[in-house]
Amino acid sequence: MSKTWRPATQLVHSGTLRSQFGETSEAIYLTQGFVYDTSEAAEARFKGETDGFIYARYGSPTNDMFEKRMCALEGAEDARATASGMAAVTAAILCQLKAGDHIVAARALFGSCRWVVETLAPKYGIECTLVDGRFVENWEKAIRPTTKVFFLESPTNPTLEVVDIAAVAKLANQIGAKVVVDNVFATPLFQKPLELGAHIVVYSATKHIDGQGRSLGGVILSDKQWIDENLQDYFRHTGPAMSPFTAWTLLKGIETLPLRVAQQTANAAKVADFLAGHPGKVARVIYPGRKDHPQADIIAKQMTGGSTLVAFELKGGKEAAFKLQNALEIVRISNNLGDSKSLITHPATTTHKNLTDEARAELGISPGTVRFSAGIEDSEDLVEDFARALEQVSA
Repeated sequence: MSKTWRPATQLVHSGTLRSQFGETSEAIYLTQGFVYDTSEAAEARFKGETDGFIYARYGSPTNDMFEKRMCALEGAEDARATASGMAAVTAAILCQLKAGDHIVAARALFGSCRWVVETLAPKYGIECTLVDGRFVENWEKAIRPTTKVFFLESPTNPTLEVVDIAAVAKLANQIGAKVVVDNVFATPLFQKPLELGAHIVVYSATKHIDGQGRSLGGVILSDKQWIDENLQDYFRHTGPAMSPFTAWTLLKGIETLPLRVAQQTANAAKVADFLAGHPGKVARVIYPGRKDHPQADIIAKQMTGGSTLVAFELKGGKEAAFKLQNALEIVRISNNLGDSKSLITHPATTTHKNLTDEARAELGISPGTVRFSAGIEDSEDLVEDFARALEQVSA
């Protein structure tokens, strides 16, 4: 496979394996185990002396194709596909830590991610400090002699804050810590954390990679040495493996990723501009593609595109947010994102409802905050849908 291929070509062809039948579409290998010609061959396979698959929990040909395709896109040496995005996040963090270690994490995280570092990890003696990740000095102040992992998402969920990945990675390298980046909101098309100095990248493949509301999935990408030394045994023995059928579904979804994300991003930008034009009802609009984003300078440095997501705040609080969402006809209410269908979410009562009022306020999530995930519909239809719905909201 050519290393000079551009993303759209990589996502159709990279990592493809074909059986003796020469199929065009990737095959689904729905098998739990594999057979060996001889006992000696089985022994050699388990010793690692010969290449090949052993058990579907460890890997399968279909999963291998998906992992290799993601590596080609991300510029990673190796990857492991998981059953969900949260399985990827949990494995990437816990596989490299032990009791007494310390995590520094950006406080602006998806609710379940924050639960992993703030609630789950301490149960195993792993301490965590949450910081306002927008400012590098906060990461530096939180460092302890036992700090082993920096964890962040950028742009963040749901307020689309941005973390300077290169600056955080430079700091981590000074103390021998690893930087784990949840890159879902940027997509692998608009941001390359490994090129910016991060060590591990995780995705919820449920989002843009599938992009059609069908499958749960996740993936962890890094260099081969880190995966061999940290993730491999954890992955084999705890069993977060992706189903081969899911891997096949994601292989089909990822072929159209550039087409979908391009349309979604254009739609998001148009809706963001429309909302920004109604200051009487909309208190603020946060979109990485707009010049008025508070961290536009960092975005210009580390992202090559905007986002498929828009965050905005209605002046009428929860009542206004609910009225807007309920009045939309094309855009559907859902806690998912990255779908071909446009979706809208009220974070304070769904994805971030388990946080305290104070914690939500720290993150900029007010009762009027709404998260819009642009689909691939016609942009004019989406703007008209928002215009109709906004009429239901009191000024």
